[in-house]
Amino acid sequence: MKKLVIVFITGILMMLSCKSQMNNKSTESMGDNSRNSLDWNGTYYGVLPCADYEGIQTKVILNDDLTYSYQTRYKGKEDAEIITKTGKFKWSDDGSKVTLEGLPEPNMFLVGENRLFKLDKNGDKIKDELADKYILEKQENNLTNKYWKLVELLGKPVKTEGNQREIHFILRPEDQRIGGFAGCNNFNGSYEILPGNRINFSKMATTMKACIDMTQENEFLKVMERVDNYNLNEDRLQLNRARMAPLAKFEAVYFN
Repeated sequence: MKKLVIVFITGILMMLSCKSQMNNKSTESMGDNSRNSLDWNGTYYGVLPCADYEGIQTKVILNDDLTYSYQTRYKGKEDAEIITKTGKFKWSDDGSKVTLEGLPEPNMFLVGENRLFKLDKNGDKIKDELADKYILEKQENNLTNKYWKLVELLGKPVKTEGNQREIHFILRPEDQRIGGFAGCNNFNGSYEILPGNRINFSKMATTMKACIDMTQENEFLKVMERVDNYNLNEDRLQLNRARMAPLAKFEAVYFN
């Protein structure tokens, strides 16, 4: 009886061992792929080709919980609306592609290092003369080369009405210059980013246009001269003075 029990237990252990070895071999055969070796979660942006307009501004956010946000707008089309879709995405078996479920085909992307490649309806890379246009670049968590729209100034919400231009700025790292619109006039100047989330703006200058109400512009320009540090969280930026309450808050805009 004891021999039968020992044989039975030995058989079970051998079966479990074989199954474990098979699973290990399966994992090893897959090796490194986009899903398990790349920092793929984040925001991607690009302008995809379009026959009727300048292109389709496209923003894709891939989240760790396998949900996505997909925004598009026709660039060059007057009064074009931003269309937003959300849902879940799934990985291909080899861990190289994602399918955004709920979107019309083609809805697959090849996941590369800091890039998404739009695929055709068969799941293949596009190879025509516009192939390099079907790429979305990952938007790094940094200050530069982003359109920062003012949403709060000195604790008060900032709203843009009708065809009014929004107050914004862009930092250009190639020459350490800042440029933007202050509410009535365009402005430019120099900036410097230092360790410890420190920042300062200098040599600020504006055009000389006169508007009926210059209050908000004057407040904004004074704030830009006072700030000495910042807080950045994805597409949200705060400009501060020492440890005071934020002087100004901004949001990154991709569709402008």
